[in-house]
Amino acid sequence: MVRSLYSGVAGMMTHQDRMDVIGNNISNVSTYGYKASRATFRDVYYQTNTGASAATPTTGGVNPTEIGYGAKLGSVDVNHSQSVMSTTGYTLDVAIAGEGYLQVMDGDGNIFYTKAGMLDIDADGNVVDVNGNFVLGVSGNPQGQAAGSDKIKVSLPYENAAVASATDTINSIAYTINASNQTENGNVNIVFAASTKLPIGQKAMAEITSSSIVVTLNSQETFSNLAELNAEMNNAIKSANEGLEHPGGIFTINMNNPSAFAEPLTGAELVNADFGVNSGTVEISENLAEFFSVQSVGDDFSGMATNQPMGFSLTANNTLTIQVGDYIATLTEEQLANAGTVVMKKGGTDSTDSFVISYPNLNTINAYDVASLTGSVNMTPSEPSSHLGLGQGNFILSGGTEGGEQTVADLTGISINDKGIITATHATFGLLEIGRIDLATFANPAGLSQAGNTYFAVSLNSGEPQVCIAGTEGTGEILGGTLETSNTDLSQEMADMITTQRGFQACSRLITVSDTMLEELINLKR
Repeated sequence: MVRSLYSGVAGMMTHQDRMDVIGNNISNVSTYGYKASRATFRDVYYQTNTGASAATPTTGGVNPTEIGYGAKLGSVDVNHSQSVMSTTGYTLDVAIAGEGYLQVMDGDGNIFYTKAGMLDIDADGNVVDVNGNFVLGVSGNPQGQAAGSDKIKVSLPYENAAVASATDTINSIAYTINASNQTENGNVNIVFAASTKLPIGQKAMAEITSSSIVVTLNSQETFSNLAELNAEMNNAIKSANEGLEHPGGIFTINMNNPSAFAEPLTGAELVNADFGVNSGTVEISENLAEFFSVQSVGDDFSGMATNQPMGFSLTANNTLTIQVGDYIATLTEEQLANAGTVVMKKGGTDSTDSFVISYPNLNTINAYDVASLTGSVNMTPSEPSSHLGLGQGNFILSGGTEGGEQTVADLTGISINDKGIITATHATFGLLEIGRIDLATFANPAGLSQAGNTYFAVSLNSGEPQVCIAGTEGTGEILGGTLETSNTDLSQEMADMITTQRGFQACSRLITVSDTMLEELINLKR
C-alpha cells in the first residue's frame, strides 16, 4: 500500500510537469518563431519480489515478479518543424523558408540561434533583433564574401561636399541656377514672379521659407544684363533673410544663350512667357496713304532702311506692279476690278518675308493717275519676343550636401532579399548592398537548448553550428516582410490537457484510496 501511495505522488508530479509544458505551449501560441515542446513519461524503479527461473527438464520457467514505484518525466522534446508564414509588410521582418536559424549575439558575446526574425537597424547602423542583440553575417557589399558570424554594421561611403543646382529649358534656352555653399540648405525651390505693385526704384523682393524662395521682379523696372538680375535677386533674398546671406549662399543664374539677354529687359519680359513675335512696321508716306494702307506684317518680315521708294507701273493691259524696295506685287486687270489686299513678297517670291497692303480699284487708279505717283516707306523688321519666361521654369535645386560620413538616416527603401542581402537606396550613391544575414544549421537541431526569448543555444548533443548563405547547403531562403508563427497546435494541446487532467485526477484518487486502506489497517487493533 505504501508503494501505491508513492506511485500516486510520482504520477501527480509527472502530470503536473506535463501540464506545465502544455501551459507554456498555449501561452506562446502567438509568439513568432516559438517552437512547441512535448513531455514524455518513463516508468521508474521496480521492486523484485521473486526472480525469474529457467526451465528444467522437469519444470517450466518462471517469470519474475516486480512491482513498480510510479512514473517520472522522461523528456521534454522541442518540435522544430516549420510553422505557417505570416506576411507583415515590414521589410525588415524575415522568416526562413526551410532549415536554418538566424544568428544573434548578446552584449557578453554569447551567440544564440532563433527563428524569430523581427529585425531593425539601430542608430549606429547595427542590424539588431527585437531584443537589441546583434544579428550576425557579413557587413558591406557581400559579393564574393563567404558566410560569416560577424556583427552586421551598415557602413556607407564618404560623400563629397557639393553645391545645389537646378537646370531647366525654357523656349529652347537652358537655364542653370547654382547655390554657392556646399550644404543641403541650398536644396530649395526657386520661383520667379513679376508684379506691378513694387515701388519704383525697387527692382526685386523675395519671400523665403525652409524649402522655397519666391523672387518677385518689378514689371516696370529694367535690368541691364544677367549680372544685374543676379545681383538684385541676391540682394532681395538677403533683405528677406534679415540682412543675412541665405544658408545656401549666393544663387547664380546662367544661360546657354547669353545673346537672348543682350539688351535690357523689364521684369515683365524676364518673367512672362510671351514667346511670340513683335511685328515690324511699314509706314507709307502721307501722299500715298489715301490709296494704299498696310494691313499686316509677317513674322519673318526683315524690312529695309527708312525712306524706301514706293513706285507703280501700269501697263496697257491694265496690269499694275507695286514695288517697295525688294518687295513686289503684281495685280491683273481682273483683280483690280474691285479694291482688295495683296501680299508684298520680298523678291516677288518669298512668301515668308512679306507684308500685306490694301489697294483701290482700277477706276480710282486711272482717275488719280496713281501709276505716276511716287512716295516713300519707313520699315522696321519683325523680331522674336524678348520675353525669357523665367516664371515658367521649374527650378528645384538639389544635390547640395556638406559631405562626410553617411548614416542610416541617409538611406531609404531598406529591404532584405532571399539570400539575406540587405539593400538600400542612397540619394547620391543609388542602390547599395550594405550587408548579408547568414544562417546556421545543426546536425541535430532537436539537441539545441532553449535559452528564452525564443533563443536556442548549442548543447553537447546539437553539434557545432555550420554557417552558410541562405538558400545553400540545404538551408531555406529568407522571406522578407514575413514572420514565422508559433507552431503550437491548439487542438493537440487541448486534447493533451484533458488527458493530463484525467491522469492527475486518477493519481490523486490513488493516494486517497491508499490512505483509506492504511486507515483500515490501523483500525484492526481496535
